This record gives sequence, C-alpha cells and structure tokens, in this order.
Amino acid sequence: MIEVRIASLNADANSGQPVLLLKPLDEVDNRDDRLLPIWIGHAEATAILVALHGAEIPRPMTHDLLANLIEALGFVAERVEVTRLEEGTYFAAIVLRGEERTFVIDARPSDSLALAVRVGCPILVANDVWERGAVAVSSVDEEEEEVERFREFLNHVDPNDFMS
Repeated sequence: MIEVRIASLNADANSGQPVLLLKPLDEVDNRDDRLLPIWIGHAEATAILVALHGAEIPRPMTHDLLANLIEALGFVAERVEVTRLEEGTYFAAIVLRGEERTFVIDARPSDSLALAVRVGCPILVANDVWERGAVAVSSVDEEEEEVERFREFLNHVDPNDFMS
C-alpha cells in the first residue's frame, strides 16, 4: 500500500465533475510524478472542502455525523484504503479499531476520504490500484497547456483570417 494525501480537488475541465488528485507522501513513491485521479460527486466534494479548509458549520454534515458516531461507539478510524479498481470504479474500505476488535467497512472512496480529512487518519492506496490508475503529472500539465493555447487562439482569431 502507498500512503497518499489529497493534492488537490478540482473540477474536470470536460464534465465539470469534481476530481480528487491523490499524491504519495513518500518521496520514493513520488519520484515518478504521478497522481491518482478519482472523480467524485458534488456533495462529497463540498464535504471534503469544508473539512480541508476547517470551515465552521452550524450543524454536523453527514461525514461529521459518521465521525461522531464512530467515536461515540468507542472506535477510531485507523485508516482508509482505496482497495481496488474495477471497470473505472474505485472501491475503498474504512478500517475501524476498537478495544477488542477491528472492523473493515466497505465504502466509496469519496466518503472514506471525507471521513479521513475529518479525523486525520492515513489514506492508503493499494499498489495495483496505483499502477493501473495513476497518471503522469506532466501529461496532465501538457494537456492543460494545450487547451489554454487553443483558448488563446480562439480568443484572438478573426474569421477573416480563414477567407481566401
């Protein structure tokens, strides 16, 4: 497993859907400059952003409720794991530890990560998931630069330039 952190949370340029980019914590794992993109829902993106920015909200959000419930039952969220990738869908697990037992609970990565940023537990990605899903940062940067160049071209092009 590779320990990661949330590098950024952005909107996908094509769909507008939120996408999380996960980055390895360890310099050895980070030497290839790859990130793991995971597309998530808008509600989960909001929940993650609220927690990342430490925003105060008047009432608990769903993931706050989950964290409070785990604590009230005498457990701690030990870690969250992105466990597998099947047909473009990521799967995750929340590992809960109590005094006498440990539970592994199936969960969506978005919900797992929203919980992890609230309770400060480690985020891990299975090695095979990383190898199959991670993308090179340079290719992402190059695509964004190419799109920006094309936008600049469209902003300054004159239709008369195409007349013979």
